[in-house]
Amino acid sequence: MHKKFNIDFIGHRKIFFIISALIVAFSILSTFIFGVELDIQFKGGTIITYVYEGDLNADDFVADAKELLGGMGVNYTTGVDFSTGKNNIQLSLVSNEGISSDMQFELTTALTEKYAENNVELIESSDVSPSSGKEFFLKCIVAVILSAIVLIIYIAIRFKKIGGWLAGICAILALIHDCVIVYGTFVVCGMNINANFMAVILTILGYSINDTIVVYDRVRENMKLYGRSKTRDELVNMSINQCLTRSINTSITTVFAMLAVTVVAAIFGVTSIISFSLPVMIGMIIGTYSSVCFTTPLWAFLESKNDGRKGSKGNNKGKTAPSKA
Repeated sequence: MHKKFNIDFIGHRKIFFIISALIVAFSILSTFIFGVELDIQFKGGTIITYVYEGDLNADDFVADAKELLGGMGVNYTTGVDFSTGKNNIQLSLVSNEGISSDMQFELTTALTEKYAENNVELIESSDVSPSSGKEFFLKCIVAVILSAIVLIIYIAIRFKKIGGWLAGICAILALIHDCVIVYGTFVVCGMNINANFMAVILTILGYSINDTIVVYDRVRENMKLYGRSKTRDELVNMSINQCLTRSINTSITTVFAMLAVTVVAAIFGVTSIISFSLPVMIGMIIGTYSSVCFTTPLWAFLESKNDGRKGSKGNNKGKTAPSKA
């Protein structure tokens, strides 16, 4: 049996709006506080992958590589090479032109000599053009914009009886809210903006809009069921509370799955997975919060303002100008 909630979301909407505004503001300001790092996919450079045996301190390895490269920006990920079963470390050397073959040879020679006991071996090296990363980023942005337009039209048509266009705009505002906070998560956690960032954004958009549409659908059904016997605020509170158990259960399932992935990846040092699983976990929590506490209360608030404007126009039309004496 589902637990019945009776939370006054509309009565507390100002608190929810303030919380959202503060988190979004901090996420934006984090760019200037912590700085944001674009991955090699967007800046260009060279990716070099080494395999090694035994225990190797990745931070020391990367620090030595930076010193050998004269302080060039170096990011890294660790994992396991499935073809050999050996541990690997992948260095991303951020540079518009990449690095020369001579420099790569000198770097590899120095590292293999210094870490001779680990049998460090170069297995792959490739240059990355910044133009391909920018093209990928632009395509993702276009996809998100087109999705937003389609969603507004879809919600406007499907939920016409509850003010479809306004409901669609509120849903998109919530998606922007979620995306900004996910971006802040990457920046605060010191993660590079890379392909994982775009994957997380698209994943969260799907979950968030699904929750929002479920709540909207419940509001519409309750309006049919209760008509004018309840106010809009009462209907919205009832609808959100009725959907709350489903939203929480869906989020908890995904959050715990991502938490398990994050813990396992942290234990084995697979940082490339952590930069996806951790932001997804945070994004799922924020997406559920925005669907329940932000989107529908914002829609109800704007609808009431819209009703007030319509009412004032109607009253003005009904008034006659005073006659002059």
